[in-house]
Amino acid sequence: MTIDNIDIEVTLQKVEKLLSEEKVLSPAMRSMVELLVVVITLLVGRLNRNSRNSSKPPSSDPNRKRESKAKGERKAGGQKGREGVTLKRVENPDKVEVIKVDQRKLPRGEYTVVGYEARQVFDMKISREVTEYRAEIVEDAEGNRFIAPFPEGITKAAQYGADLKAHAVYMSQYQLIPYKRIQEYFEEQMSMPVSEGSLYNFNQEAYEYLEIFEEKSKAELTKSEVLHVDETSINKNGDRYWLHSASNRQWTCFYPHEGRGTEAIDSIGILPQFRGILCHDHLKAYYTYPCTHALCNAHHLRELEGVWEEDNKQQWAKEMKALLEEINRATCDAGGMLGADESEKYRHRYRVILQNAEAESPPPDETNRKGKRGRVKRTKARNLLERLRKYEDDVLRFMDNKNVPFTNNLAENDIRMTKVQQKISGCFRSLEGARIFCRIRSYLSTCRKQGVNLRQALKMLFHGELPDFVRS
Repeated sequence: MTIDNIDIEVTLQKVEKLLSEEKVLSPAMRSMVELLVVVITLLVGRLNRNSRNSSKPPSSDPNRKRESKAKGERKAGGQKGREGVTLKRVENPDKVEVIKVDQRKLPRGEYTVVGYEARQVFDMKISREVTEYRAEIVEDAEGNRFIAPFPEGITKAAQYGADLKAHAVYMSQYQLIPYKRIQEYFEEQMSMPVSEGSLYNFNQEAYEYLEIFEEKSKAELTKSEVLHVDETSINKNGDRYWLHSASNRQWTCFYPHEGRGTEAIDSIGILPQFRGILCHDHLKAYYTYPCTHALCNAHHLRELEGVWEEDNKQQWAKEMKALLEEINRATCDAGGMLGADESEKYRHRYRVILQNAEAESPPPDETNRKGKRGRVKRTKARNLLERLRKYEDDVLRFMDNKNVPFTNNLAENDIRMTKVQQKISGCFRSLEGARIFCRIRSYLSTCRKQGVNLRQALKMLFHGELPDFVRS
């Protein structure tokens, strides 16, 4: 890495060489210089990390430039066969206004209407709608009174309706708009006061209605052939918690917990009974479960890029990255799964690269062990090499099973909006608030995957109903 025309790696090597040749340096000064070299090496490594060679998000890249896509043969705009979203006329407009010809401006004569030229304007009207229910009271000859029953759910002299609650929950939990701005929206657009407490109560009410959905989603995810899992840190009123995600192409389940390991995963109640293929990013806790595993190769590509850029341009890392990308292209071209012969050829090349990597990234010297317990510390490159060797089947499972993807992007995409929520709100005020967010987001994510309109899905909740896919 070069900073202000100074090659940091070369400079550090010179310092280490001079330090080894210096014989009269005091032990205290030698220790101080060695410590400074270590600190500088660590800091330089951090400066050189970005979203291409580590797990850092693209938004953290300094002065990041968006890569322009290579020009292809396709023309700009929508492609042939694509379903467009152009505004189309409707057969039955809500309102019709007839514009008559001002015949006073026409030449004298007799005119007959022969037809119309129609144009439609699509607009919207945001307004308050108040329905007053009047329960009739009747009285018999003896003075006994009888009152007609109100519809189910109508219990107060003045209360909010299901549509408004659904709209508020949608804005809060899906669009992630803060309570204060939702209050302003209802006040300014509809002249309707809605307190922060009421908004919280709407979310709480939706959370309670969705208990059946959460049980159903966990049961469905447990039966999955391929399950994607991931976790990300969240801020709960200043404390670090973890949001866990389990999902497939039809269902999503989020769950908050103070821990990240097996205790947290067990409490969710999905993986202890799961026996399919688990796709993840090699968190060690996942390997405690008796299922088949598949590792996310997007993480491997970034780590290999980091080894190539930071660890003296180790050639094996560059070769392995190119090989994994080649296997992925070949698998896609083959329809999602390679034949046995082709798969074995790629495995052989995979093993050869790792064997050759021994020269560039050798194991640590066991004679330098301090104490008798534990492993001798390894470099990042060596750790990656050993992991790729030990978990070869899990790394390459995507080429032998068409249901296993190359990456764990499905889980990462599902969990991404959590980071957006943290950027907007900063933190969850309580664990209960985090649980509300997770359950409602799980429901909305699942509805999107199932093709259910989100507004309708939320409206059903406040009518005490659930979509068919939950009740089936």
